[in-house]
Amino acid sequence: MRRPRRRRLRYQRRILLLSGLVGLPGIVVAAGLLFLGDYTGRLQFTLLLFAVSISLALMGVLYLRVIRPLQTAANMLSAMREGDFSMQPGFIDEEDALGQLMYEINSISSVMRRERLGAIEAIGLLNKVIEEIDVGLFTFSEGDRTLKLINKAGERLLARPASAVIGRTASELGLDALLDADPARPLEHAFSARDGRFGVRRATFREGGMPHVLVLVADISRALREEERLAWKRLIRVIGHELNNSLAPIHSLSGTLESIVRRDPLPEDWREDMHDGLEVIRSRAAHLRKFMEDYARIARLPPPSKETVDVLLLVERIVALEQRVPVAIASSGSCMVFADVSQLEQVLINLLRNAAEAAAETGGGVRIGWEKRAGGVEIWIEDEGSGIANPDNLFTPFYSTKRTGSGIGLALSRQIVDAHDGRLTVENRSDRSGARAVVVLPI
Repeated sequence: MRRPRRRRLRYQRRILLLSGLVGLPGIVVAAGLLFLGDYTGRLQFTLLLFAVSISLALMGVLYLRVIRPLQTAANMLSAMREGDFSMQPGFIDEEDALGQLMYEINSISSVMRRERLGAIEAIGLLNKVIEEIDVGLFTFSEGDRTLKLINKAGERLLARPASAVIGRTASELGLDALLDADPARPLEHAFSARDGRFGVRRATFREGGMPHVLVLVADISRALREEERLAWKRLIRVIGHELNNSLAPIHSLSGTLESIVRRDPLPEDWREDMHDGLEVIRSRAAHLRKFMEDYARIARLPPPSKETVDVLLLVERIVALEQRVPVAIASSGSCMVFADVSQLEQVLINLLRNAAEAAAETGGGVRIGWEKRAGGVEIWIEDEGSGIANPDNLFTPFYSTKRTGSGIGLALSRQIVDAHDGRLTVENRSDRSGARAVVVLPI
């Protein structure tokens, strides 16, 4: 059985008791001398009373000198805990032990005052930004999905003030889709104020030890419409250019051939003219058919079927296909990525072919390598060619500076890399003439 702890005297009483015990021997000695000496009773009583009074006064002074500074320090710490940093001790002697304690408490108070002021200013700025940004902000508790916070943009989406929606669940507000949507895809949703396509971003955090979900909702309908409009303009411009290049000579030659066959009698070389004209028409029709096949190839690119791919084996395989220029493998060791092996192979073949064609014009070489980065693998190809003349149109479909180029290689490569949640960049080298293509894929 556990024995109950004995109740100890409080610190103040122990100090008071100890100060009394310090003066007690002196009083006893003084009393002995008085009563053993040749003094009258009245004088003895007076002297003893005087000695006791002096001892009690000294006890009181000692008690106050010990307890009062500690009470002051406790009051300062209590005020700091409540957020009040205005209390300051009086004169501080840094050579004194108690003065050192007060100095350190004062220093801590000053530091906490500055940090509190900075935190208040930062929170004020954050709240101002949250209220002013044109992005809906919602905070839900993770368990019951109760709305805890909303900004002005969110109020506009719901067409209701914060006081009417705080504390209600996502299902009651019709916002379950925000918590379940795929962040990688635009969300089509009808809010109370408007409907459209929205970009949704989510993040988790803890407040008071409880998990919460932060949801940001941005209306991207206008931006997507503008991007679609620009994409259609580019597509129509390219298709119109190709159609004109093919249909104009076909129309001209068909009219010429019609005028030939209408002649009576036929000219002696009409067979040669008919053959040459029909050959041009056949060639332009074949070019137009190939153009439409290339377009369909980009439009019907299947989603990647991912598997574990060893970059070393893949690079060795595609390097063996290139015989026009020397290709050096600048890296070694296996490196695994999760990708569609056939699509990734097509990307690297396109990039290596472009690098080889550029290097062949200057008699240079090509290097290919890879390295692990934070969260991904970077595969790079460098050539020693003349560089990129017009980098703005690199990824424009059907645009090519090559005489026999189709203009779909880089566009198709970027589309494949984007489908792998990666990134493709092609730019001029900074160390010498030539270009550098970089494919970044997640591990």
